Amino acid sequence: MKRTQAIELPAEEIEHQRAIMREFAALKERPHTYCVVTYGCQMNAHDSEKLEGMLLEMGMVKAQSREEADFVIFNTCCVRENAQRRALGNVVWLKELKKTRPELMVAVCGCMMQQPGMGEQILRQYPFVDVAFGTHNLYRFAQLMLQAVKSRRRVVEVLREEEGSIPEELPVHRSSPYHAYITIMYGCNNFCSYCIVPYVRGRERSRASSRILEEARALKADGVCEIMLLGQNVNSYGLDVEGELSFAQLLAELDKVGIERIRFMTSHPKDISDELIDVMASSSHICHALHLPVQHGNNRILQSMNRRYTREQYLSRVALLRSKVPDISLTTDLIVGYPGETEDEFEDTCSLVREVGYDSAFTFIYSPRVGTRAAEMEGQIPEEVASRRIQKLIAIQKEITHQRYAAYMGQVHHVLVEEASKRDEHQMAGKDEYNITVNFPGTADLIGQIVPVRITSSGESTLRGERIL
Repeated sequence: MKRTQAIELPAEEIEHQRAIMREFAALKERPHTYCVVTYGCQMNAHDSEKLEGMLLEMGMVKAQSREEADFVIFNTCCVRENAQRRALGNVVWLKELKKTRPELMVAVCGCMMQQPGMGEQILRQYPFVDVAFGTHNLYRFAQLMLQAVKSRRRVVEVLREEEGSIPEELPVHRSSPYHAYITIMYGCNNFCSYCIVPYVRGRERSRASSRILEEARALKADGVCEIMLLGQNVNSYGLDVEGELSFAQLLAELDKVGIERIRFMTSHPKDISDELIDVMASSSHICHALHLPVQHGNNRILQSMNRRYTREQYLSRVALLRSKVPDISLTTDLIVGYPGETEDEFEDTCSLVREVGYDSAFTFIYSPRVGTRAAEMEGQIPEEVASRRIQKLIAIQKEITHQRYAAYMGQVHHVLVEEASKRDEHQMAGKDEYNITVNFPGTADLIGQIVPVRITSSGESTLRGERIL
């Protein structure tokens, strides 16, 4: 059932939380320095920017390292087992540090905490963790910290509501003065058989387009020259709110704001509309780079994954994209070793990768996630088989990337300069309009500018060039 408007937290609740931040800052016995450790996707990275914004308003300053911080918070991911294992491993690492520094406070938040039973596991197995919370109550972070400091007791709060309200007006500390994230929606309704995201992020909730456009205008006024629109499936934007703009319409309105670059992710192939492709083709500021996760190249596997498109339908969308936006750069996600995957079905993924010709691909061995349908399936693929398959797929994509990058030789790309090389201060690096890292000789005063660079050579995952003066 569609809502008539986006579900926003009442303004008085956000003001209440900001009053708590000020109350925390006034405390004498509290942490004074912080370190935020982030795992996972861009959504998590943006959540960490909100955490930093709150921490600064709570009177803390960023520490040089986690070893020097009075407070360390881990913003976790649970999409794949390795990410969860790494997060927990690093949390345990602080256990020894806390023995010598008992005043050190440790918090764990994010997607991992939303898994059933994780709150109880933290209480039982990680007694040195002071605060733990999930994705739906990030806005209550200061309140949980105040409670922990005042009571000198552990605080664990994981809300189980499937539809959390959308908090607006939280403080945000951007990691870059010229690049910014804008979350346009939260949650996912797709329930792919291997994916835990709908269970930890909840159902789809779109922000009001008026709020998004207001945020974009403010960012432009603040000097931001590139925005990244975020959502688990941005193409579904607005479908949950009656009378709201479609994603294509939202992009068209954002294009008018005049920010030099607009990117977005992640896109579900089933929702790539003709209207969206036309907007990308006609816009002035939307980058010609699209991350379009296919996951697999075999129809039986795609059906088992509940992806709701066929190989043929995916390739049809790619063909239309390339006819309307000839220079588009395509990237993707691929899963190897999905339960029951045969050798022939794996080869279908290899052939699709060759047919599409992605600029690059993120390849993963299937990782069972407790609570998902795929985790209970028969035919789990042995690790050695999955490893052999992924090595072959990586080799195929590596060769295609080499071919794609070779085609860029001699072209002029426009690079948003991000940093100087750690090895050579006279070498600058940044992303071009196709979201590829480009290295070129330059000076630090170029950081934050978009400069023309003629591509002269390539590496495995980067391009090299010379600035055009």
